[in-house]
Amino acid sequence: MPAERRASVLRLDSLLRPSPSPSASSPCAGSPPIDALDRHFALEIPRVFSEPERAALIAGVRAARAEWTADFGGEQFSLGRAFYTHLETGRSRLYFADAAASDARVERHLPGLQRRMRELVAALTGGLAQPRRGFCGPGVHIFPAGEKVAREGGVVHFDTEGLSDYHLARRLRAITAVVMLDLPEADGGLKLWDVLYDGRDDATDEARAARSLVARYSPGGALVIDSYRLHQIQPFPGDRDRISATVHAAEIDRGRWETWF
Repeated sequence: MPAERRASVLRLDSLLRPSPSPSASSPCAGSPPIDALDRHFALEIPRVFSEPERAALIAGVRAARAEWTADFGGEQFSLGRAFYTHLETGRSRLYFADAAASDARVERHLPGLQRRMRELVAALTGGLAQPRRGFCGPGVHIFPAGEKVAREGGVVHFDTEGLSDYHLARRLRAITAVVMLDLPEADGGLKLWDVLYDGRDDATDEARAARSLVARYSPGGALVIDSYRLHQIQPFPGDRDRISATVHAAEIDRGRWETWF
């Protein structure tokens, strides 16, 4: 397939709604939507949450401010514990010890969010999406306006921290889905490179020089990427925080996926 066709984001308008007939830009009938990640940098799913739902979720996140988890000295926060932040700050034991309570906090403040994120994974994969035993379920990241990510952008990385050595060695399928709840005033998109994980966690200069694009979010919409793809949150100006819901998923058996945050 021509290289230029891969540097693109495929929009899937009908993923979460019945479609009368497949279109030429949609995955083939019988093929799960994530198969399109072999041909595109990302998938875009608009309106995962309606405007009223999105407003209610933002209000729930704000109301839960006292129960946010601070990460990297307050550079970012989460509602529900995120595995990668705890791994990188030496708090993995706390992450696992608090997993059940983390899920309870998310459900209390954002009822139904975790279920909806798993349903999104199921629709994308055409398979069964279930919670990963012992891990925290889908949660929310809050990147405050004016803080480090807003000023400089996020770390250039792959989403491989939660994958087992067995999974990585066999390059079994894994995806990351991010639903934007509250957009910053401008920018804050996701830069994607034509680079897949090769066993090195750090991005080389050669990798950073590869072809890339910046995918834009829509309010209540999702971007879905291959977890092995190199990516980075872009800086954003203004006074509005960037608030997004995230689920990671890995295929552990044919058609069976485990999800976590």
